[in-house]
Amino acid sequence: MVRDIMYKLNNNNENSRSTAVKSRCDIPSESKWNIEDMYSDESLWNSDLEKALKLAEDFSEMQGKVCESDDSLFKALSLRDEMYQLIEKVYVFSRMKRDEDNSNEQYQSLCDKAQVALSKISTKTAFFVPEILEHDEAEVMNMVKSNDNLKIYTFMFEDIFKDRPHMLSLQEEELMAQMSQLNSATNNIFTMLNNADISFEPIEDKNGEKLPLSHGNYISYLEKTDKHIRSQAYNSMYTSYKNLINTIATAYSYNTKTDAVLSKIRKYNSSMEQALSGDNVSVDIYNNLVDVINDRLPVLHKYMEVRKRALKLDVMNMCDVYLPIVQIPDDASCVSGSHIDFKEAVEIMEKALAPLGDEYIENMKKGIDNRWVDIYENQGKTSGAYSFGSYDSMPYILMNYSNTLKDVFTLVHEMGHSMHSFYTRKTQPYIYGDHSIFTAEVASTVNENLLVKYLLSEEVNPEMKKYLINYHIEEFRTTVFRQTMFAEFEKWTHEQIEKGEALTAESMSAYYLDLNKKYFGEAVEMDELIKYEWARIPHFYNAFYVYKYATGYCAAAAISDLILEKGPDDYLEFLKSGNSNYPIPLLKIAGVDMASSEPINRALDVFEALVNELDKLV
Repeated sequence: MVRDIMYKLNNNNENSRSTAVKSRCDIPSESKWNIEDMYSDESLWNSDLEKALKLAEDFSEMQGKVCESDDSLFKALSLRDEMYQLIEKVYVFSRMKRDEDNSNEQYQSLCDKAQVALSKISTKTAFFVPEILEHDEAEVMNMVKSNDNLKIYTFMFEDIFKDRPHMLSLQEEELMAQMSQLNSATNNIFTMLNNADISFEPIEDKNGEKLPLSHGNYISYLEKTDKHIRSQAYNSMYTSYKNLINTIATAYSYNTKTDAVLSKIRKYNSSMEQALSGDNVSVDIYNNLVDVINDRLPVLHKYMEVRKRALKLDVMNMCDVYLPIVQIPDDASCVSGSHIDFKEAVEIMEKALAPLGDEYIENMKKGIDNRWVDIYENQGKTSGAYSFGSYDSMPYILMNYSNTLKDVFTLVHEMGHSMHSFYTRKTQPYIYGDHSIFTAEVASTVNENLLVKYLLSEEVNPEMKKYLINYHIEEFRTTVFRQTMFAEFEKWTHEQIEKGEALTAESMSAYYLDLNKKYFGEAVEMDELIKYEWARIPHFYNAFYVYKYATGYCAAAAISDLILEKGPDDYLEFLKSGNSNYPIPLLKIAGVDMASSEPINRALDVFEALVNELDKLV
């Protein structure tokens, strides 16, 4: 079982804010994650790395013997689980150390070493699934039924045999495993370019003072009331990507070509089909999302018109679309004005998530005390926010916290991921002790929905209520509409490659500009720089990933209502389920059927109602 541990980061460049970027050494230890809990020194890490490689050698000796008996099958599975559990911990630690400071060559080397080991292990274990598939499914399942130790692997074997048409011969699988490290090259190149090498021209305030621009503080500048600041930040950001557009276009083009080639080798009809197959999700669900959102674009266009009118703008540019219609009042009752320190954020989070029950809150508080969270931005740190960890580690959270209400939402979002991991790893064995991105995005967004509902219920300041309604609308816009726009872009780029067309900087930028026009409507005046936005989106290097944000948000909107109506029991059972089934049936545990378009339309009905309410208020 080759676990997808090479890319499990919810790395969203738009979630974090800061105006001063410190060195890592200037951040106090209590504000950093307790990564030493995994390895107190590098020698222990190296020891586990070597042990994992030795286990891979031992496992390779079982080639040709795996299905000799039910005992030999269990022995192989046990050895395989131990090996992957260990290398997962090794890789996660190295990746997180690199993310602390991408410019640190020691951390780069550590991560590279782990990736090389993963590639070696993949090669040594490549025989396993093909060897299983050499046997009749009924023969293998009879062994599983006859041995109590094997019964836990029932779903795993069902999943393996589902993919039988796409498996290769042993020799071919070994070759594919040897190439696995190269398959992530474009992703790693973009990560280095985007986090370590790229730089942005500083901007000036009204007094002529230079202000640094980074991934972390970019959106905070777009929320400034001073349009001169917004325009400078916007121009500086996208000019930097424009200057690198040919290099980035080449990297992304080859990333897309890799997807297309791999899908052909695996005998899938398309890159999309292969990407969705792991979740047992049909391309119809993906296409249905795009179609439904396209049908409902008029309400997004109306929202843009409401924004333009509320902001009293003769012309609304792309640099204006993040400007809050209402600024946070200093006398708002739910938050401490426009500045919320991390301690206050945790207190708000505890109150907002109280509907999830006392046990959930107590475990979450222990996580904060045990330093799950790496809180503040520093030089070279990976931008945005994510939840990450191995089966044996804390469910860590990387943030770039800068004391805004949006950072509170980010904390609550990532805590949803981490608590999902906490419950799953506490309940499920290693083989099911993870969760798909499809279900993970539900866990994070349920928390966000509960937070906004809590803030609206507690707020007495009319202007703050207006702010929160608009904030809720913006969450819909940036998660459902924006991520679907990204999904539509990915769909087009892969279709172009699969039709034999070239992906160039010019063609991708032109298509992206057209998408923006379609989604934002006539209320927003487009400019040439927005066509380069696609070049800064890291999720594109993990194909057909972003649609899960949109579907997850729609599912979470329904689940959060169910929690408030019926209590959290069904939802907590969902959190404990891990990867013990495919996402669609797992979500049914929580009360939502994502095989239909009903949850998407229901979520968009909420969006439309919020837009209409805001329209009346402004």
